[in-house]
Amino acid sequence: MRDKARPSFDIRHFAESFSVLAYSKSPTMPLSPEIQRSNSSEEPVGYPRHETADPEKKSALNDLRDDESLQSPPEILTFPDGGARAWLQVVACNITNQISWGYPSSYGAYQAYYTTTLGLPSAQVSWVGSVQIFLAFGICAFSGRLVDAGYGRHAVIGGSFMAVTGTLLTSFCTKYWQIFLAQGLYTGIGMGIMFMPGIAIVGSFFKQRRTLALSIANVGTGLGSVTFPTLLNHTIPHVGNPWAVRCQALMMLVLAVIACTLLKPRLPPRKSGPILELEAFKERTYSFFAAGSFFFFLALYFSFFYINTFAQVAIGLSYTDSVALLLILNASGIPSRALAGILAGYVGAINTFIFSNGLVGVMYFAWIGVRDRPSLYALSVIFGIANGFAQGIFTPALASLTEDPQKMGVRFGMVATIVGVASFAGPPIAGAIVDGTGKYIWAQIWAGVVTFLACLFLAAARIAAVGSAWTAKVCKQCGTKHGDCHTNMFL
Repeated sequence: MRDKARPSFDIRHFAESFSVLAYSKSPTMPLSPEIQRSNSSEEPVGYPRHETADPEKKSALNDLRDDESLQSPPEILTFPDGGARAWLQVVACNITNQISWGYPSSYGAYQAYYTTTLGLPSAQVSWVGSVQIFLAFGICAFSGRLVDAGYGRHAVIGGSFMAVTGTLLTSFCTKYWQIFLAQGLYTGIGMGIMFMPGIAIVGSFFKQRRTLALSIANVGTGLGSVTFPTLLNHTIPHVGNPWAVRCQALMMLVLAVIACTLLKPRLPPRKSGPILELEAFKERTYSFFAAGSFFFFLALYFSFFYINTFAQVAIGLSYTDSVALLLILNASGIPSRALAGILAGYVGAINTFIFSNGLVGVMYFAWIGVRDRPSLYALSVIFGIANGFAQGIFTPALASLTEDPQKMGVRFGMVATIVGVASFAGPPIAGAIVDGTGKYIWAQIWAGVVTFLACLFLAAARIAAVGSAWTAKVCKQCGTKHGDCHTNMFL
């Protein structure tokens, strides 16, 4: 009779009330799957323990009492969206990006040195840079799961060690196979292991400011793509190539120590779960975005790898001037990486990614008309701005497709692996076209067409998410279009 007199409670109402308390301080992520599964129970949470005659209800109640997610502190369900600790993670991610992406983006300096000084075929040399970039992306599915399991900082430490020692080994290489193993394979694996943790950890600290935070972190790629080739360019004439590469290894070591010191994960580990979340590909937006990213990165590194050799062969620039051209290309993209996050706050991350892809495609076709030094420098500046926008917004746009920060690593890593395959195949394809025809024009046309194809898939991803209206909004928490139930953001 005592149980019958007790007022009836719905666990769903209690869970919603609990989440409202968390909403009052900061944005929150959706309820965990364990809490959602417990919604079917009609017993209240927090009441004194008692027996029930229904075995099924008794089992469900015991499971709910033992659920670790209800015993976790409320902070885990919230996003700080600011504060000293959160912004220090952005700084740490910026530094890891300088190593994991700034260094590979400067491979054009190595490409020019290996082809002109060592006399190696350009298509063969491009495989080294392609393998390095492929592994920097391709390992992300594995390293992303490490982050979700609570080993993000360990991954950064291990990856940093491999990147530094791999660069040091490269300085002793004199043959192609040695360069391939040290710079392409070993260093690439290290960069792939250390890249993903910073992105996932920053994503766990920010919700409403996530796009801005990740865009600022991505500025590190531009900084690294300027500092590494600058160091190489200015030290080779004085100490030679081997010691110039060792100077780069020392610079990596200093940056890695700072990043490992600052990086502090906040979410509890997700011990169970598959390495791949293949269910994500059932989401049309996610699948279309993955396809568009594949085609964009298939053509992207053609410009970074070959603008140096084009400048030397077609325009007549010296090796030093050709490296300076690469610096202009990379440096002009630094401001646009940060501006991409600001622009995305007004028109959306995916919209910004589509726009920047289209601008890059136009630049590939504009490259066909370059005949002299001034036009080449002008192209490099505009190309750098467009590439900066595209690369700066890629990470925030992809992160916007994942709401649960504990799945950020694996979902981001899957697309990164797909992108890695494209980055691996793109430069050698372009190199084969150049070597086979003896002209750059057909490779430029190929890159432009592929980039515009990427725009089509990205547009399909956006339409699948919110429809064709340019100003469409979608709730980032429950998926309601044009609603005001939670935080609304442009896609």
